[in-house]
Amino acid sequence: MQTVLEKLTFLEGPRWRDGRVWVSDFYTHRVLSANKDGSDLRVEAAVPAQPSGTGVLPDGRLLIVSMRDQRILRREQDGTLVTHADLSPLATGVLNDMAVDPQGRCWVGCFGFDLMNGAPMESAVLIRVDPDGSAVVVADEMFFPNGSVCDGRTLVVAESFGERLTAFDVGGDGALSNRRDWARFGDPPTSRDISEVLPSLTVVADGIAEPDAEGAIWVADADHHRALRVREGGEIAAELAIPDGLNTYAVALGGADGRTLFLACAPSFLEHERAHTRDAVLLATRVEVPVGSAPA
Repeated sequence: MQTVLEKLTFLEGPRWRDGRVWVSDFYTHRVLSANKDGSDLRVEAAVPAQPSGTGVLPDGRLLIVSMRDQRILRREQDGTLVTHADLSPLATGVLNDMAVDPQGRCWVGCFGFDLMNGAPMESAVLIRVDPDGSAVVVADEMFFPNGSVCDGRTLVVAESFGERLTAFDVGGDGALSNRRDWARFGDPPTSRDISEVLPSLTVVADGIAEPDAEGAIWVADADHHRALRVREGGEIAAELAIPDGLNTYAVALGGADGRTLFLACAPSFLEHERAHTRDAVLLATRVEVPVGSAPA
């Protein structure tokens, strides 16, 4: 393990693009980018309502989840931020992570309930945002839809509290069909008390990486100090232990040859523990199988 970035609050949504690693830092309200070794650190955007997942439109403009005001922001070519989509009429709770597919469609999850204050767990919706900024709910009854990947034909979403990665077929018009378990780790919880739910979960699937060249997906297991390489069907092909005192909340494959696994890690996810601390880190390690698509 190598430390790429340190002394941050809570990192989410690592991505590799343009020869750099990009990541959101929740409580400093910044989207950052850096070289693979952490050098040349840049602030790419300031997001007062808390950034999470990012992606790019086909023309290269950056999209950012603005969690607390339930918007998707777009960074124009001159660097200004504008509202790409206002999801407040559709979202259930604050926004979460997202994927942007090759067609420029965003797939955005929601919390569904007030996680940070221990409210009873409720299901959430998944929202599609089209390139023109129009939005529609495309799936419901999802238990904390979190990290996602989409190649334009298949969408895979981690349901953090649902013990599964859920897949959909994506039609040419963006409609979803054939909802199924891409990987199941256990039975979904029956309790709605989050203090009971978390300890009962086998895998808390948080952020996920683009599929590698063998079709497996690296999954951040947010409550068991590890990252998992999972094959379709649920086989755990590899397990990577995270250094003591840290959990991993998001992962990404990148680097010049696609064999660097970046891991967003922190001691916990709770806002009252992270907002005023600086002990979140971005780690990196080498893996054998590269990302399936050519690194950008």
